[in-house]
Amino acid sequence: LNRVKTLEDDMMETSFNRCLSTIDLTLLGIGGMVGSGLYVLTGTVAKEIAGPAVIVSFIIAGFASLLAALCYAEFGARVPKTGSAYMFTYVSVGEIWAFLIGWNVLLEYMIGGAAVARAWSGYLDSIFNHKIKNFTETHVGAWQVPFLAHYPDFLAAAILLVATAFISFGARVSSWLNHVFSAISMGVILFILIMGFILAQPKNWSAQEGGFAPHGLSGIMAGTATCFYAFVGFDVIAASSEEARNPQRAVPRAIAFSLGLATGAYILVSMVLTLMVPWHTLDPDSALADAFYRRGYAWAGFLVAAGSICAMNTVLLSNLFSLPRIVYAMAEDGLFFQVFSQVHPRTQVPVIGIVVFGLLMALLALVFDLEALVQFLSIGTLLAYTFVAASIIVLRFQQQKVDAPAPAARAPARPCWPIPSDKSKEHREPGQLKAAFEPYLEFLSDFYPGEVVTVAVVTLMVSAICLCSILVFGNTHLHLPTWSYSLLLVLFSLGFLLSLLLIWAHEQQRSTQTFQIPLVPLSPALSIVLNIYLMLKLSYMTWLRFAVWLLLGLLVYFGYGIWHSKE
Repeated sequence: LNRVKTLEDDMMETSFNRCLSTIDLTLLGIGGMVGSGLYVLTGTVAKEIAGPAVIVSFIIAGFASLLAALCYAEFGARVPKTGSAYMFTYVSVGEIWAFLIGWNVLLEYMIGGAAVARAWSGYLDSIFNHKIKNFTETHVGAWQVPFLAHYPDFLAAAILLVATAFISFGARVSSWLNHVFSAISMGVILFILIMGFILAQPKNWSAQEGGFAPHGLSGIMAGTATCFYAFVGFDVIAASSEEARNPQRAVPRAIAFSLGLATGAYILVSMVLTLMVPWHTLDPDSALADAFYRRGYAWAGFLVAAGSICAMNTVLLSNLFSLPRIVYAMAEDGLFFQVFSQVHPRTQVPVIGIVVFGLLMALLALVFDLEALVQFLSIGTLLAYTFVAASIIVLRFQQQKVDAPAPAARAPARPCWPIPSDKSKEHREPGQLKAAFEPYLEFLSDFYPGEVVTVAVVTLMVSAICLCSILVFGNTHLHLPTWSYSLLLVLFSLGFLLSLLLIWAHEQQRSTQTFQIPLVPLSPALSIVLNIYLMLKLSYMTWLRFAVWLLLGLLVYFGYGIWHSKE
């Protein structure tokens, strides 16, 4: 179950077409992040959760995403293979974990794509005063079943099929389409910002409208949890690293640029929105168009609608772009059905995977009510982030692969007499204890290099889970008295810090030519705590869905994957 993937010597060799530049990757990432969220989410969070302080929410959420994104950037540069989180976990943690993460991300992409397609058709429908919906209901019929939509959404299914057709033409075509839509979307965003700052009225943040942060810190933090999902799209960059011309440079740069631009766009748009009209009068469904309409610029509403449809197109493209590639990576390693690992010789994309999953998405969008499904979205993403962050720590303290199989070296027996002070200068392997700590942590020097670190990462994860559980459920579900609440917090924080210190007391790999995330193990550890905290904040229905899908995944793995694995 804990087999790890051995990488080939030449990681640049691939059956895909390496044709994407840094700009292509950046625009793919922006397309995945700046979607319907910019037009829908900003208004909803501002009105219902945080008020004008939604700006602060986006800043914190952007920082949290940056921690996760840097982990992806280091891996994407080091392992330029497709499959993003699945591949990174497989290289460092183990096979079953990798499979379960791939399996979850797969569902997220399918639901995500279908949800965006439905939102898209709903948006178009509202521009034409719901004519499409009424036509379908009269000619095809409506039904009242929980979880199913009230009427089949043919428009959503059609847009998914069209997108599938375009994506199977190859990475160049998808990238070109994405450029066109991204350009229109960015143009619209620029227009919104310029127009919005001309119309801004600082009095909308004043005390008589409720002030800047009407719901205080708790409102800001609750807003952060929602805003965090606005930045989920950047893993499309890691998924397409096998199609980048120069992934070692392009992947980290593209992730940094696209995350920076997306965060900037979200912050500025929410600023403009709350300055144009008072936050408590926003219309949560179409906040931007409505704000312009109320200030007497009804024509601007059409531009905003056009922009948001283009933005939704880019999200659809990036979903359909990365999903088949993750399936391809799993099939290529033998963990998923072999048929999905075939790459079309001319277009150099996994066509069968694209077509099958495009059809599945279209089916989902046709019959299911996605309001019910969207709330299940975030758990797989957060799980993937957590595992990628843990993988960074494990990989950083592993020994580098040497060509000649060196025998596993036990730590040499230490002589009894004191050694002159040049002892701290001696170069040690990654995963061995730092020389400075040797006198104090003598009992740890008998383990294999990297062994202690792996155990410490597990304790770090466990104490993070306990710590977040106490923070989330301590006062509400568990009804803890104050003294035990504080005691448990102190205990688990100590456990967390001690495991951090233990990891830090070991040698890391010296910096290679590729990008490396600074402050290991602190930054990945922070990322782990944040992600676990947000996971525990999700509703119990989400966890139920997660458990059912996991059981299905385990059936697939033990029925097929474990026997056919290339390892």
